[in-house]
Amino acid sequence: MKQQRAYLWVTLSIILLTIALKLFGPSIDLVNIALVYLLPVLLSAVYGGKGPSLFAAGLGVLIFDFFFVPPHLSFSVTDLRYLVSFAIFLFVAALTGSLASKLKLQLEYSKQREAHTASLYALSKEMNAFADLEPLLRHTCFQVSSSVQSEAVIYLPSGQGELALAASSSIPPIWGMNESETVIARWVYSQGERAGKGANTLREASGLYIPLRIEEKTYGVLGVHLGAAAPNPETLRLLNALGEIAASAIGRLKLGEEAKLVHLTAESERLRTAILDSVSHELRTPLATVIGSATALIENDDLFGREDRTELLSTIRDGALRMNRLVSNLLGMVQLESGMLTLRKKWCDVEDMIGVVLKQVEDFRQQRVIRVRLPEHVPLILGDEVLLEQVLVNVVSNAIKYSPDRSEITMLVDEEEEAILISIHDQGIGIGPADRERIFDKFYRAESSKHVPGTGLGLAICRGIIELHGGTIAAGSNNDKGTVITISLPLHDDHRSRAVHAEGGMELP
Repeated sequence: MKQQRAYLWVTLSIILLTIALKLFGPSIDLVNIALVYLLPVLLSAVYGGKGPSLFAAGLGVLIFDFFFVPPHLSFSVTDLRYLVSFAIFLFVAALTGSLASKLKLQLEYSKQREAHTASLYALSKEMNAFADLEPLLRHTCFQVSSSVQSEAVIYLPSGQGELALAASSSIPPIWGMNESETVIARWVYSQGERAGKGANTLREASGLYIPLRIEEKTYGVLGVHLGAAAPNPETLRLLNALGEIAASAIGRLKLGEEAKLVHLTAESERLRTAILDSVSHELRTPLATVIGSATALIENDDLFGREDRTELLSTIRDGALRMNRLVSNLLGMVQLESGMLTLRKKWCDVEDMIGVVLKQVEDFRQQRVIRVRLPEHVPLILGDEVLLEQVLVNVVSNAIKYSPDRSEITMLVDEEEEAILISIHDQGIGIGPADRERIFDKFYRAESSKHVPGTGLGLAICRGIIELHGGTIAAGSNNDKGTVITISLPLHDDHRSRAVHAEGGMELP
């Protein structure tokens, strides 16, 4: 329809131009009249294409001969030189029309390429935002389909290594499911070469199949249903570019998954090694003490007095408590790593939790003094009481372990606007500024604490539990003498109505 309008426009313009020239013809030279008839040729070439421009050239020659070349109103020519002029006119008209048509086509290609480049840039930015493979594949199919107005599918290898349809631009898929289409996709995946419409292989196929290949590795196949029409070079370039972007995005996600797997494997290996080390060393030491003390009691009961028996039983109890803490830490880390640790939240009384903690550490605190200072009103917090007690036991146990005998350990509770703070101050060996963040990493132990037995898991478990509660835990200096560990737990809207009155403080001498 557009082409028909172009021919009609050419015809009308030449007729109107002829009428105007007839009115002013006597004052215009024949050479100038012939040049005027080049205008419809150029304009039709720019706006209509090569066909209308050649039609304008032929019609212009005929009308010029009929109305302006003697004898008038006749197609006969008395001067044969006009035939040469007509030939030159047709040649110049055809040449200028062809050049103008090519320029128009180049302009259209440039605009199309600019639009494609902009869309490819936008697509590459969008794909970098995807963190999961399935939405990435769906988005890629949709973008390819929108760009070429055709059905698009992506094939990826399954868990068994067999290529299968993974995503489609339409749900459910209307193309790409047939056995013949899947067979072509498998060939493209195995060979790493294009096939189908517009390629050198299997040109009779209804679609074009492009390998999603980057850095000598093929991740899948992009299929586009093109029907009977072969794609033009610009469409082929666009599809190849889309395939490269899709391959790069898929490769990024695959490499990310592989990196996560390698990291998880390394972490699992480190955890396994730590467990083995703990079993072989941390458990063996208290176990040997327990066995030795129990054996002495069994085999030489008559030799020990009451105080000796009490001391041996205390040794057995201390060793059992040490093993229990170690096993609890190992099991807690395994639960955190596997994501199996779940919170059983309820309203918790901080004062009661601290009382339970003091009871648990009483047996191995030796001569250290533990003081607790509470505000007048202690609000309840919403959390898992058992896990929070485990956190406090770990922190207080560390304070005992790394503090000298007869030193003082202080537990302070304070309320802020949106949180409750529990801080444990000790007078031990302290932690350097460079280690205050790293001590919460799994297996990490500061150089100053390497001489004290431990696995480096206790504070890592504490951080995991506190973060599950939406809180924070941090380490600092206790006035240049020892360490202070500060735990911040969020308060909820109705905590004030559940406040608990405290006596102001307690002390465990």
